[in-house]
Order: sequence, then C-alpha cells, then structure tokens
Amino acid sequence: MKISRRSFFAGMTSAIVSPSIARPAGSDWPQQPIKIVVGFAPGGQTDVYARMYGEFIGKQTGVPVVFEHKAGALGSIAAAEVKRAAPDGYTVLFTTSGAMSVNRVLIKDLAYDTDKDFQLISAMPTGGLPLIMHAELKVMDLAGLVRHSRATGRMTIGTFGVGSPAHLAILALNEQYGLNIEPIHYRGEVPMWNGVLAQIIDGGIGTIVGAQPVLQAGSGRIIAVPRKRLTIFPEVMTFAEQGATSPLFGLTTCQCCAVQAGTPTAIVKRLSDLIMQAAQTEKIKAMLATFGIEEGPMSIEATRELYAREAPIWINLAKIAIADRRI
Repeated sequence: MKISRRSFFAGMTSAIVSPSIARPAGSDWPQQPIKIVVGFAPGGQTDVYARMYGEFIGKQTGVPVVFEHKAGALGSIAAAEVKRAAPDGYTVLFTTSGAMSVNRVLIKDLAYDTDKDFQLISAMPTGGLPLIMHAELKVMDLAGLVRHSRATGRMTIGTFGVGSPAHLAILALNEQYGLNIEPIHYRGEVPMWNGVLAQIIDGGIGTIVGAQPVLQAGSGRIIAVPRKRLTIFPEVMTFAEQGATSPLFGLTTCQCCAVQAGTPTAIVKRLSDLIMQAAQTEKIKAMLATFGIEEGPMSIEATRELYAREAPIWINLAKIAIADRRI
C-alpha cells in the first residue's frame, strides 16, 4: 500500500497534536507514590488527619502514600520542604492554618510565601481548641481559672508552638484579666498533653483529638471552648459566653492541605475531590462524630474564602502581640 507524502505528514501532525488536546497536564496523575509531609509530630490532630485522608487517597488512586513528619517552627519546616519539591502532585503538605498565616510575621526570613508558593486544597476545621486544665486543680470554668491564677500567682499552660492560636489565646487571657499565665511551648500536641498528664504543666490548649489521652485518663477537664460549643461536651461554655472578649475566640482553627504553586489544575481538583469524597465514608464520619467535629473538609473555593477572610485577622493579632513584646 502506498502512502502519499501529504497523508504521511497529516498523520504525523495528528499524532503530535491530538494527545495535548485530549489530555491536559496532570490528567494521568498519579503514576508513582505520593509523599505527604506532616508539619507536626506524630499522634496530634494534623497527623491523624493526614493519615485518615492520605489512606483514602492511596486506596482510590492505587498508589502508595508515604508519610514524613517535619515538626517544628509551627509547621514552617514542613512547608519549606514542600515548597522545594516539584509541583507535580507527588508531595503534599498537611499542616495548620497558622503555618499558612501567622508564620509570616512570627518567623524571620521565612522560607516560603503562602500566597505565592502554595495552592490551598482544603481547610479542615479542628472542632476548636479547648482549654483543658489538670483535674486535680479543681478549676471548673474560666472564672475559676482567673481566681486560681490570681491566688497562686503562677500558672502554666501548654501550647503547640510560639505564636500558635493556643499561645495567642493565653496572651489574650493575660491581657484581659491581668493574669501572669506562663505559656510553655512544645513541638506539637503529643508532648504537650504528656506534660499535662505528668503534671509538669497545669493545662494545655489543643485539639480534642490530640487531648484524648488526658481526657480518657480523667486527668483533664475542659473549661472553655472557642467559637461554639462541642456536641460531645455541650455543657462546656465558649470563651465568649464566659466573658472573654478577644476576637480570636471567634475564629476558625483548621488543619490545612496544600500543594506547590504551579501544580496542574487537574491534580489540584483531583486531590480536592478525593478529600471531599473521603469525608463521606463511614470511617471518617464516625471519627469526626466521636470527637464532636461537626464540620468536614472545605472545598477549594470555601477554603480560599475562609483564608481571605480570617488570615488577616490572625496576622494582625500576632503583629499586636509582637508590638507589645508579648511574643
């Protein structure tokens, strides 16, 4: 069979052009293992969420998902590592909303710019960061904390990092009530709650998920929650209901999933879709219900709207604390 020069070159052109039209960048993702870099220590809520959603992603895509913990500096070490990776969807960051907002004013020479270097995929509300005091102190509520702190002259409450929402909450209470609560900073929730269990510190502020060892042992008592009451502890009033006035107690605290800027749109959308699908599984719905977390992961659009609305408030609160030399 003879093939004319015109037919030959027409066929070659079709073979070259057609795939680029039919297959947008990232449409064949994934073809190799996915690495999830976790910004905090194993056992805390960031780790739990990363594994929960990461395992679902692995099952649905059929590729291995590996987890790497880079704790420290409020998640900035992990974020810097992910920034350096190729924007191909094979390196994914799980961290907190704080790492994506307040770090820019807390850490000198921060190695990344959230707005330029990352694409936010999903914000995952934590269910709030309750204040939990060691049960032996007999502190039942915020008024009791104020009385105890004034009577003893010294109280220690743990945080999961300098400038974290937990730290800012302690500073807000000190300022409003004229207290001298000393924030004790840990590299994540797990060592902080261990400090409460061992009575090294009087209490801590962190997630319900991370605080389970303290609560299950009966060693801790929740005395206040931010934003809204928890369904599993409906009797515990919010900070605002108990008189706390700082705007930070009305803000949303979240885990956060992100990839590098420049990651193909098809991959970003696929990751978002997988996370939203995971939230509908019985396993994850049961986990969220167990800890009284009523809000599941947010879509890309809702995540970016939340970030645009609340990140400036978090940043301003951190700037004020720095200006007043409280950080």
